[in-house]
Amino acid sequence: MEGGPLLLQPALKVKVWGGRKLEATGMDLPDGQPYGEAWVMHDSATVAAGPLAGRELGELLPHHGESLAGPEVDLGEGWPLLAKLLDASAWLSVQVHPDDAWAQRLENETRGKTEAWYVVAAEPEARLVRGLQPGCTREQLAAAIHAETLPALLLESPVRAGDALMLRAGTVHALGPGLLVYEIQQTSDRTYRLYDWGRRGLDGQPRPLHVERGLMVADVDEPAPLEHHGGRQEQVVEIARCDYFVCELLQLNARAGECLTRDTAGRRFQALTCIAGQATLACGPGELSLRAGQTALVPACAGVWRLRGAAQLLLARQP
Repeated sequence: MEGGPLLLQPALKVKVWGGRKLEATGMDLPDGQPYGEAWVMHDSATVAAGPLAGRELGELLPHHGESLAGPEVDLGEGWPLLAKLLDASAWLSVQVHPDDAWAQRLENETRGKTEAWYVVAAEPEARLVRGLQPGCTREQLAAAIHAETLPALLLESPVRAGDALMLRAGTVHALGPGLLVYEIQQTSDRTYRLYDWGRRGLDGQPRPLHVERGLMVADVDEPAPLEHHGGRQEQVVEIARCDYFVCELLQLNARAGECLTRDTAGRRFQALTCIAGQATLACGPGELSLRAGQTALVPACAGVWRLRGAAQLLLARQP
């Protein structure tokens, strides 16, 4: 590989709780279906331009894995991080994810699912669930699920654009309607639904719950911390950090002539998702214009890269 930036075409997911807000980011949605998720960085994301156009990221790993991801990245189960844009037009299920140890024990999978959210846009009354009410016990949680009274035990919070949450595996959580959210997570789609608001899926049937396993992995003690970053002026704002990923908000002002320079040092990939404005990304032999709703992968082999423009972007990388 030459080391230039790769523009990624997301894999779109129709969801019963989805809508059409992803179009507001500049993303093209092909029909009138309710799209809830755009997987902007994943094995299933497709290279949109250049000599590798039309090929999925996962397809490239056997031949270009070290150049793309980096020599220090474990690709044994595919691309290690999954980045999404989520349109919650209705409540998502109340759910919980296993950590690595529980994923191995319950599913024979090596990756659990720790994730972080950044609120890109929020309607005035938007809310989300970030844990359980203080003092809730596992026994009370189980009883409420079976009695279908779980909402009374949920810790709900109003949110606005610029809010961020670090959701460690085991946190009971849900997105509410009126939210457009960027999510960065370990690559895993393992979700245990505890409650689904009494609705039916797109096929007209009740969606399955996973109460027994969800109760095993749920953390009843620690809600997710809510932090507000809206209005901050720093060029780089750290949004989330854990053992699996780092997420940063990058803010560029073209009139100030700002240029951001980073270096992969040949070690690990970095991914940029533009959430507002437009920026130019230059690395290796290539240059790429990024607008809102678009994601670019900076391959590990790229080395130094530069970003200019008037834009807000979210940078995802491994620590």
